[in-house]
This record gives sequence, C-alpha cells and structure tokens, in this order.
Amino acid sequence: MTLEVNRPDILAEVEAAFARYEAALTSNDVAVLDELFWQSELTVRYGAGENLYGYEAIAAFRAARPSKGLERDLSQTLVTTFGEDFATASTLFRREATSRIGRQMQTWVRMPQGWRIVAAHVSLTDD
Repeated sequence: MTLEVNRPDILAEVEAAFARYEAALTSNDVAVLDELFWQSELTVRYGAGENLYGYEAIAAFRAARPSKGLERDLSQTLVTTFGEDFATASTLFRREATSRIGRQMQTWVRMPQGWRIVAAHVSLTDD
C-alpha cells in the first residue's frame, strides 16, 4: 500500500479547515468550534490548564471560556495529510498578554460531515 502524503487537493482542504478553526477561535465563534470537533466521547483535548475527554466536555469548556484576549499570531504552521482522510496540524502561537510561546497540535479526520478534529493538544513554553 502506498500512502500519499500532502496530495495538493487534500492538503488544501485541511488547510482551509484549519484556517476556519483559527478564525473561529480568535473571534470566539463557539458554534463553529463545536462543529469542527468530532462529536464523540472518544475526542480528546489537552489544554494549557485542562484535560478534556469527550465532545461534551470540550463543548462545555468552550461555552464557559472568556471571549476576550483570544487574538494570536501563528508561526511555523505545518499541515501534513496522509492519504485522503487523515491529517495533522501543528503551529506555534503568541499572544500580546504573555511572553510565553503556545504550541498547538491537532489530529484531523475526514468524517461524513467533513474534516473534524479528533484530538488536540495546547501547551505553553518559555522558549
């Protein structure tokens, strides 16, 4: 079996989904954020200060999160696709309010409804 990495059309789809997620995150569009996570008890999101297991916990976190100070600058964003239905997205980010560097990784899978995040990790570092 040959697994095609970064097929241009699939890469463009995932990059668009990632950009949609980023726009929703920084504008606090909770409906879109909820839409882009797989609605399953198997979905996981490790945040900078929380460990969330299952879509319901992730949605509850989003609904309760402050809606200000979400703007950020991304760097070293890398999206990699594997075949037609699986991808990862990694990025570094900075926010004005802190000197710390944020790191974000997402695992995306094509579902019948479109590309969805099935696992995510956000952390902060001083480097």
